[in-house]
Amino acid sequence: MSLKLDTNYLKGYVSDNEIKLMQDHVNSAAAKVINRSGAGSDFLGWYTLPEDYDREEFARIKAAAERIRSNTDIFIVIGIGGSYLGARAAIEFIKGANHNFIEKNTPKIYFAGNSLSSSSMNELLALCEGKRVTLNVVSKSGTTTEPGIAFRILRRFVDELYGGDEEKIRSHIYVTTDKSRGALKALANEKGYETFVVPDNIGGRFSVLSAVGLLPIAVAGCDIDAMMKGAADMKAKLAESSCVTENDCYKYAAIRNILYAKGKALEIFVSFDPAIAMVAEWWKQLFGESEGKDGKALFPASVIDTTDLHSLGQIIQEGRRIMFETFVDVKKEINDVDIPVDEENLDQLNYIAEKGYTMSDVNAKAAEATKIAHFKGNVPVITLNLKDRSEHTFGGIVFFFELACAVSGYILGVNPFDQPGVEGYKNNMFALLGKEGEKYDTIRAEFEKNA
Repeated sequence: MSLKLDTNYLKGYVSDNEIKLMQDHVNSAAAKVINRSGAGSDFLGWYTLPEDYDREEFARIKAAAERIRSNTDIFIVIGIGGSYLGARAAIEFIKGANHNFIEKNTPKIYFAGNSLSSSSMNELLALCEGKRVTLNVVSKSGTTTEPGIAFRILRRFVDELYGGDEEKIRSHIYVTTDKSRGALKALANEKGYETFVVPDNIGGRFSVLSAVGLLPIAVAGCDIDAMMKGAADMKAKLAESSCVTENDCYKYAAIRNILYAKGKALEIFVSFDPAIAMVAEWWKQLFGESEGKDGKALFPASVIDTTDLHSLGQIIQEGRRIMFETFVDVKKEINDVDIPVDEENLDQLNYIAEKGYTMSDVNAKAAEATKIAHFKGNVPVITLNLKDRSEHTFGGIVFFFELACAVSGYILGVNPFDQPGVEGYKNNMFALLGKEGEKYDTIRAEFEKNA
């Protein structure tokens, strides 16, 4: 299996018996997923996606990606939250965080519409000068503020870039949106842009293995067939046993809830590979948005070590004991680097080089040393060992975390598939921007009253 759970550094914090006692809770939660009987069951399309994905659309995604690679220097994905995090996580996991500087046979891939920063937009526009640019706007409705503004600006840029030539513009704008309705679908129909579907039965944070994530991932030159097989293989493996001590996904969900019940408030995703930083960002949205409601949930945080050991290591080691860590370790590096012996040995590191240790050897020792230190400092540690950073492994970990999140959320007693709290800032922002409507008039009146 592409992922294996290790609980060696949980001893003294969570016992085997405590995990076994979670079996009934896990059974109930898993049944809600498998039988589609729990809250939010209309959004369980991700569970069968590795097997029943639309093969015709999948073929169109691969064909579009090939065209884009042949006629594009810069490919911009416009989206926010689940509309971009999964794609970016996959690309950096497989190709590395510096893929734009290294890859020679694919476009440079940038992400827009995930902030309202004019500086970031100006930087992106500067990068696009004199380049062949293609856009992929990803939005279910087409009315989300951040991607909507970015698409307006970048559409104008593309229109000017191609001199208003409608045929050229059509060949450089791709739309991933609702199958049949919404502002973006209407625009795509009017302009003749090729469209891909945001599934009705899959929420944004669970959508990476749909067209939402697959088009950018394929443009990056990743093998999306292997990715879907990785997800399918993980699903099949996890279906072999529902026993909480044998099924690593259910075990992870159970452990999270045990530690939460014991007063832990924070789960820290830890990786010693910068290529996994965006996987952590995707994971944070997945668990934060799925579980964070009704005054409940672990706060999902992340660190990339050894970098963050020199900034957050102190508070993790000796701060408030309200956290536990989930290490995500990669066992096989894509390319290793040897460490040379230095005759002067000014840094006193020859003892490492003379033993023949490579950089990945040292990194692995640093990770193990960190687990030991934090475990001794009363921080429980879970480890998820990944086989490698391949497409197959990425597909597997996506399905693993999505199922773990759903089961964990149901154990916690929340609907893992809604996000009512995100509307608060939006309504306030619309009111401050002067949007018309009785609801916004009421909000503005409250602002004035409290001024």
